[in-house]
Amino acid sequence: MVNLYNRMPQFSVILPAAGVSARFGVNKITADLLGVPVIVRTVNAFVERDDVAEVVLATRDRAALEAIFPTPHAKIRYADGGPTRAHTVRLAVEAAANEWVAIHDAARPLVNQALVDRVFAAALQSGAAAPAMPVALTIKEAAGPLPARVERTVPRDRLWAMQTPQAGRRDELLRAFAACPIPLDQVTDDVQLLELVGRPVMLVAGEESNLKITTPMDIRVAELWLNHS
Repeated sequence: MVNLYNRMPQFSVILPAAGVSARFGVNKITADLLGVPVIVRTVNAFVERDDVAEVVLATRDRAALEAIFPTPHAKIRYADGGPTRAHTVRLAVEAAANEWVAIHDAARPLVNQALVDRVFAAALQSGAAAPAMPVALTIKEAAGPLPARVERTVPRDRLWAMQTPQAGRRDELLRAFAACPIPLDQVTDDVQLLELVGRPVMLVAGEESNLKITTPMDIRVAELWLNHS
């Protein structure tokens, strides 16, 4: 008899893929990265993991993704996309089938398994977690657009640049969406929703290679990482 209490917790991994890729020029998630579309590399980072029960592709152009995955893995599911990232994530979280969810940028194809392990473990222990990198640049505060007078230099020893995947309990994310005190188009980060309603979020070490494809130059950088990994 299987002891259900000893089963590995299962995650629904959500890949928001409903953006317009304005800075890239074409749909960046379908762009070629050393012979493999960006989105395929991203999906492959999760779909074979034993602790991932499903990968939810949230999109407003399902036909385009189905063309890339003509015979999809049994774990791949689709959800509708919304007008903003946060709206898209909300629809996908509602469609997710597991207690734990992890939201990962569809355009971060180089995420490694050690980073995913860290995020999932911290989420299971603390309730929610996300990877982050220390901010290396000097940050000035000013009332833009530029030119504008500097108001102050922001101390960077407590600043962290966020990455994905960002993981938490499905029911807590849904409650955070329902209670969100700001418009969803102002939400720039998935675990920000939990912060806004007072839920704790743990940060774990990110990876420099876990870059997000935003411009064509990012593809070149990703190629360098892959060629030297």
